[in-house]
Amino acid sequence: MKKICFLILSVFVFSLSLAQTKTDMWSEFAKTKFEPKYYEKIGEYLFFPNFPANLKALEGKEITIQGFYVPFAPEDGDYVIISKYPMSQCFFCGGAGPESIAEVSFAKGKMKFQVDDLITVKGKLKLNAEDIEHVNFILKDAVLVSK
Repeated sequence: MKKICFLILSVFVFSLSLAQTKTDMWSEFAKTKFEPKYYEKIGEYLFFPNFPANLKALEGKEITIQGFYVPFAPEDGDYVIISKYPMSQCFFCGGAGPESIAEVSFAKGKMKFQVDDLITVKGKLKLNAEDIEHVNFILKDAVLVSK
């Protein structure tokens, strides 16, 4: 009887740990608050992120996220942009917020996709609050999980 109880408890704890690793990263990104700050280099106000503590705790850790490929990264760049929404609804075209896009730098160089390809990637999260040449949520050393 003890072995059965132990086995049931073990399965429960294992499944609970699996459930915790399947975090919806878009929901986590959406918890970020944006504040207007004057950016002297261009003489305008821009919205800068104030990342919540739970998101800061994930920085440098490997995360998995699924999104739609949107062709807004520079052709000669080493990264691509994915969006929570298809291109017609994304941050660049459809009015979604900056929390709905992520920059992905693949470990093996830039990969080619078609507009609105739904891809799943895994990489190390980097939060960007200062460099206006890049988006706020970046996956470094990413690998393609599925396309």
